[in-house]
Amino acid sequence: MPIRTRALPQLTLSAALLSLVLAVPPASAAAGPHGAVPLRIATYNIHAGAGMDNVFDLDRQAAALRSLHADVIGLQEVDVHWGTRSQGRDVARELAERLGMQVSFAPIYSLDPDPAGGPRREFGVAVLSRYPIRAAANHEITRLSTQDPNPVPAPAPGFGEVTLKVRGVPVQVFVTHLDYRADPAVRVAQVADTRRIMAAERGSVPGARQVLLGDFNAAPSAPELGPLWQELRDAGPANGGTYPADAPVNRIDYVAVGEGIRVRSVSVPGEAAASDHRPVVADLSMPR
Repeated sequence: MPIRTRALPQLTLSAALLSLVLAVPPASAAAGPHGAVPLRIATYNIHAGAGMDNVFDLDRQAAALRSLHADVIGLQEVDVHWGTRSQGRDVARELAERLGMQVSFAPIYSLDPDPAGGPRREFGVAVLSRYPIRAAANHEITRLSTQDPNPVPAPAPGFGEVTLKVRGVPVQVFVTHLDYRADPAVRVAQVADTRRIMAAERGSVPGARQVLLGDFNAAPSAPELGPLWQELRDAGPANGGTYPADAPVNRIDYVAVGEGIRVRSVSVPGEAAASDHRPVVADLSMPR
């Protein structure tokens, strides 16, 4: 059974009212050709709010996210009261409030507070959305913990899912961060877990489209990613690296789409200061 997230929605009343007063229509507000429903979606590994200079700067990170003009953003390497590197702040909630978006946070790690009595120290993935989040889950996939001195592959949380309704079209958005090690064995298991979970969730919402966002830590041609492309399509771009941000030579960050979704365009914006990755932004359309 998936572990439910606690973040539906994580906006204060004042932030929610402000977002209504200063309402900027979603990038996908205008209907597409023949009544198709457009959606601008992005993925971004935010490096816990630090740029290539390793300086934590949430103002810079929020500005970078705002410049994407995306309706939905999948985030990786998100700190929530994690520690001094991100000033002990709830990065997921703060970014959502600054952008006037809803948020679902799916922790990979949830550790006891230090010192005792404070909030739990958490690190994981998140989804920001201009559309209401109807449901959210935190699924388990195989992981090799970075917090255990003698880790073994085992199921662990941090594969986030949200269900949205985009102009009447149900959309399931998944966000993930696959293992970074050179040995692909854990990624092989994670891909198998991902396919199993997405297949099971596909039938839970009739007519739902599916999108997978994330840092896969592997090139598009990597053998361990091959099974993913049986059900999903890599939105691209064909050329254009995402890592490292200052001189990207590797494309390891992805927007991948399921059946019933057309990719109209995709780009890797030239933002190279707010993180050690660059984001990927895709304009999609879906028939009603």
